[in-house]
Amino acid sequence: MTDNAATFRALHQTPSLLILPNAWDAGTARLIESLGASAIATTSAGVAWSLGYRDGDAVPFALYPKTLERIVGAVGVPVTADIEGGYGASPADVAANVRRVFEAGVVGINIEDGEGTPEALAANIAAIRAAIGPALFINARTDVFLRNLAPGRATGEVIARAALYRAAGCDGIFVPGMTAPADILAVVAAVTAPINVMARPDLPDAASLAALGVRRLSAGSTIAMAALGLAGELARSFLGGNAQPLFAGALTYPQVNALMRPV
Repeated sequence: MTDNAATFRALHQTPSLLILPNAWDAGTARLIESLGASAIATTSAGVAWSLGYRDGDAVPFALYPKTLERIVGAVGVPVTADIEGGYGASPADVAANVRRVFEAGVVGINIEDGEGTPEALAANIAAIRAAIGPALFINARTDVFLRNLAPGRATGEVIARAALYRAAGCDGIFVPGMTAPADILAVVAAVTAPINVMARPDLPDAASLAALGVRRLSAGSTIAMAALGLAGELARSFLGGNAQPLFAGALTYPQVNALMRPV
């Protein structure tokens, strides 16, 4: 196991909440690292948009390892990659794709069940673990809350899926869309793995999440969406003949250039 892989695992076991403001390219990874992030997570949506594709397994997988390789090469902290459903039609295909991602230098992945069956994700996790071994941190994402897959019984469904994914070999459980403290407490108490939640307007603050037992907080695609929203507003203003908003709050050219690695 590499030093970064061991470091990343250890970050899930400290008293502090692991906070991950998700990046989508090498430049945003460098920026986030410069602000003190202890690890870099990618957002699959942000990566897809930066490449001109929709989110939702639309990115040709061939583009993904090179993107991750650039991100890993731009920073010194551990990098974990969101790989959506794994971009493969079978567990063997998914494991082969994850092998390429692992060889790009990442030390962790998020892989999701989406609207698929929990059994399908469990099979993918088992195939990945068999192919790569313990060096890769597998964060199993369940979309039970995010997609409202189990109305009225979401917490129980998350706990049941988490047990299945843990038995298959995952290291952590990611539950985007879960925000209520009672639900979080129930999942933390029942699941023997670090729990990861995603930023939402009604999510408790970081200190409260840590007190509830959450180990990891992700921004998801929200920073990418905010950045695109701001870029759109600035471009609209500029197209309308007003350049002044471009300069309010912008980093200077030397500041941005100094963040990036020299050739």
